[in-house]
Amino acid sequence: MSRAVVFAYHNVGVRCLKALIGRGVEVALVVTHQDNPNENIWFASVSQVARDYGIPVITPDDPNAPEVVEQVQSCQADFLFSFYYRHMLKAPLLEAARRGAYNMHGSLLPKYRGRVPINWAVIHGETETGATLHQMNVKPDNGPIVDQMAVPILPDDSADEVFAKVTVAAEMVLWRSLPGLIAGDAPHVQQDLSLGGYFGGRKPEDGRIDSLASAERLHDFARALTRPFPGAFADTAAGRLLLWKTLRAGSAAPAERAELRCADGRLWLHCADGGRLAVLEAELAGLPLTADNFAARVAADALAL
Repeated sequence: MSRAVVFAYHNVGVRCLKALIGRGVEVALVVTHQDNPNENIWFASVSQVARDYGIPVITPDDPNAPEVVEQVQSCQADFLFSFYYRHMLKAPLLEAARRGAYNMHGSLLPKYRGRVPINWAVIHGETETGATLHQMNVKPDNGPIVDQMAVPILPDDSADEVFAKVTVAAEMVLWRSLPGLIAGDAPHVQQDLSLGGYFGGRKPEDGRIDSLASAERLHDFARALTRPFPGAFADTAAGRLLLWKTLRAGSAAPAERAELRCADGRLWLHCADGGRLAVLEAELAGLPLTADNFAARVAADALAL
């Protein structure tokens, strides 16, 4: 029986941990994160799964601390796996497993290496993304690829909807890769890093809307940041506007900058390129903004972003 140490968090962490268990891998230790009370915890708990299966679990602030490395080394694992774990693992940890360390990344590597790859893919209007299992080294997301699976990004998919597809793809990629990894004959294909780039993490303030962007770009931006994420926003004369759900809806006369209007019983965002978005869900100054209350809330014919 193969033995593994697992660093994991989030839904991908839960599903991939269960895939290991389902394939008969002995998980000697799970390393995960303490949930941040200031974060919207909308995803499943790796800690709970570990407890359900009687697997030892730790939540160190620094996974590379000497005492953590020593504990991982003492497990004498064949494999180390990282499934959406948020900290970089340094060389002593990566070298602690006899047969290698492997990471599941939420993109079609080498594209969108780095942080929050699904959100970045939606922001950039990609039509597909996926999950990639690759061997780890000290540089993020650039080791040889074992396997990957693509999923479609539909024109109106939110990042959350795409994340659900990528979670299933990650489970399937790991499930079908494990026999080869255990047997020692899994492919390891070097990445051509020139075909992709590295992207950093995102903060709530990064959701500020570019009022000069095209309708297509604003639509992609809004759906990439909608719930459970902090949202795409603009500070307007009537307060902070949050766009939670939009649909592309043809064209109109170009606006000098994006502005929100009400017509035909609906909210519309007229964009600088002449494109128009139907606004299906929005919030203004902390309260829902609808076609019915637009005039009273905005006190104008249009609200500039």
